[in-house]
Amino acid sequence: MPEQERIGLIIVNTGDGKGKTTAAMGVALRAAGCKFKVLMIQFIKGSWDYGELHSAEMLAPYFEIVPMGEGFTWETNDKARDTLIARKAWEFCKEKIRANEHDILIFDEINNALDYGYLDAADVVEAVTNKPKPMHIILTGRGAPQTLIDAADLVTEMKEIKHPFAKGIYAQKGG
Repeated sequence: MPEQERIGLIIVNTGDGKGKTTAAMGVALRAAGCKFKVLMIQFIKGSWDYGELHSAEMLAPYFEIVPMGEGFTWETNDKARDTLIARKAWEFCKEKIRANEHDILIFDEINNALDYGYLDAADVVEAVTNKPKPMHIILTGRGAPQTLIDAADLVTEMKEIKHPFAKGIYAQKGG
């Protein structure tokens, strides 16, 4: 099969099931294996110590994660502050789109920020649709707005069928 010009995609992972960020991490893993530069900007996670950060460190310089959130919104209980933090992260995302230094940008949990009204969906759609042609942008999180879904090239909805939380089993390290 002849090699074709790289055409970057807008990819949306949304829905109420688990696996949205994990799917984006799978793309990052494959891309790092091809020595592509990948940057994940996290809108919700902040100063926690979690496995994906350590994995990214092992894949440097090809994969980097920048946590910019302050935790789950039900923990912060401050919509004005959450909006400010999300907008700061979004400005950083737009800078990274314009800089065109990465093959793939992942905006982790940005869909949540859109769903909560922290960001303007039209601004996000405009920025991602005007990205450099070969760049992939992956947007994860619950509640992706229809305008983003319409603009995307690939949309996957994760649907929860069964979850261990229903049995009282919380998130576990390494899994």
